[in-house]
Amino acid sequence: MERGEAYVFSAAMSGAFLLSCLLFAAINRRQRGPYMDEVFHVPQAQAYCHGRFLQWDPMITTLPGLYLASVGVVKPAAWLFGWMGSVVCSAGMLRFVNLLFSAGNFYLLYLLLFKIHQKNKAVSSFQRILSTLTLAMFPTLYFFTFLYYTDPGSVFFTLFAYLMCLYGNHKTSALLGFCGFMFRQTNIVWTVFCAGNIVAEKLSEAWKTELQKKKDEKISSRKGSFSDLIRILQFLVKYLVSLKNLVTITALTWPYIILVTVFFVFVFINGGIVVGDRSSHEACLHFPQLFYFLSFTVFFSFPHLLTPTKIRKFLLSLRKHPVQYSLIAVISLFLIWKFTYVHKYLLADNRHYTFYVWRKIFQRHELVKYVLVPVYMFAGWSFADTLKSKSIFWILMYFVCLLAVTVPQKLLEFRYFILPFLIYRLNIPFPSLYRQLLELAFYIVVNAVTFYLFLNKTFQWPNSDEIQRFMW
Repeated sequence: MERGEAYVFSAAMSGAFLLSCLLFAAINRRQRGPYMDEVFHVPQAQAYCHGRFLQWDPMITTLPGLYLASVGVVKPAAWLFGWMGSVVCSAGMLRFVNLLFSAGNFYLLYLLLFKIHQKNKAVSSFQRILSTLTLAMFPTLYFFTFLYYTDPGSVFFTLFAYLMCLYGNHKTSALLGFCGFMFRQTNIVWTVFCAGNIVAEKLSEAWKTELQKKKDEKISSRKGSFSDLIRILQFLVKYLVSLKNLVTITALTWPYIILVTVFFVFVFINGGIVVGDRSSHEACLHFPQLFYFLSFTVFFSFPHLLTPTKIRKFLLSLRKHPVQYSLIAVISLFLIWKFTYVHKYLLADNRHYTFYVWRKIFQRHELVKYVLVPVYMFAGWSFADTLKSKSIFWILMYFVCLLAVTVPQKLLEFRYFILPFLIYRLNIPFPSLYRQLLELAFYIVVNAVTFYLFLNKTFQWPNSDEIQRFMW
């Protein structure tokens, strides 16, 4: 990082952290006690603060990474500053741990953007910092910076693991992946993603060699061709059944293999991926979750994905390949028909945006979910089109991980989309400065509206005296 860029980055990070601190103070004045899932998380962390490490709330479904990290931060700080009494491990103090994770995420996002796009000399330092600021303010993630949830820490360790993977420090990456797994079990998918980066790189090298042998450059250039995809899949199978290639890949990815093995041992001993309350977190094949994620991504990346040029290109592609798109439409309709699930929380809890999205859109008529298929198709095409700068093997690997992290979830919950969205957004080409500014402005507006609703538009349920607030 050059000196000038370092000064601008420091100013941006400091300014963002100061703004977050002011917002943090406002939220803690209005909502002093635990709210929503904090009702489970805060007492559990306080039990750990008092040394009761065998105490466990059976309603908690994640591993104790958040609570262990919190004790590791709060206890030394209390000793250093002489804090005593109720302030130690209070709800506000525990929430502040997530504010620290948020600052770490800001720095990691910058380092990842720098590493992933280092070959693109057209990208200015200002654009990198602007994109970092934008992603750090990504609304779904930014909101949970101010509550005691697992998301900021989960994102921190996963992004850190990804960064170490890109720099070739795979043992460190696997160790950080384990920390991410301790925050949320589904983060094991992103450990597989890190290993997949290595495999995708080796496959790309072997594919280039294959093309040079055959002197058929057309195969690599027509990524959208169905016949090319078949040839690539044939090559993939041929490569992976080779013992020599498998030994090479295993030698490179063994730290991740050990971690994945630990995960399967945990699932076997635990009897499932969820700890604690499993009744509300049953795994299923909820394929429309992929469609919801694509729509979510188009909404939050509309300056990049929802443009007149892309719409024209999509319509042209539709005209050129009517049979392929018709087949995709039929498969999509079938998946929606047979694999749509509606979680009881989605219908019952009117404090979340997803409740209103479902009620205002999907519950208007039984046919709405089918009518939206063309929207999903455009979202999927536009999503894939922005990733065309990546190798075909990286794209395949990312989509496998995307399916693994979204489809088994029965509950439509926007928090589950944070990590796949960030990984996607980090890897697309840098947009124009105008589109970056538009994206940042949009995020600021969404955040402002969300925090205004949370702080000022409170309400009460008929049979409860507790104050309820709108949130993600």
